[in-house]
Amino acid sequence: MKLASTIARLLLGLLFVIFSLNFWLHFLPVPPPAEGSPAANFMFAIYGSGYLTFVKVLELAGGLLLLSGRFVNLALAFIGPIVVNIALYHFFLVQGGYPLPVALGVLSLVALAGRKDFTSALLSQK
Repeated sequence: MKLASTIARLLLGLLFVIFSLNFWLHFLPVPPPAEGSPAANFMFAIYGSGYLTFVKVLELAGGLLLLSGRFVNLALAFIGPIVVNIALYHFFLVQGGYPLPVALGVLSLVALAGRKDFTSALLSQK
C-alpha cells in the first residue's frame, strides 16, 4: 500500500503542476464553457477578480510539495479544498460529461496520497 500512496502522490503532484502551469503558459487547449451558462459566469467571476490566479499559485505550490515528498500534509491541505471545488463545479455547473468522473478520480487520489500521513496522525493522538 505504501507504493500505491507514493504513486498517487506523484501522479497528483504532476497533475497539479502541469495544469497550474497551463494557466500561465497555455500549452494545453482548454475549451471555454458555453456562453451565458452558469459555468461561464462562474469562470468569468473568479478569473476577473484574480481569485483564480491565487488558486493556481496554491495548486502549483501543492503540486511541487507533493512531488518533493516533503510536507505532504501541507500540500494536501492546499490541494484538498481545490479538488472538492473542482468536483462541485463539474457536478453543479457543468452537469455531465467526463470531467466529473475525472474530478472524483482525483479526489480519490488525494485520499490515497494522504492515507499514510493522516491515519498515522490520527492514531498518534491520545
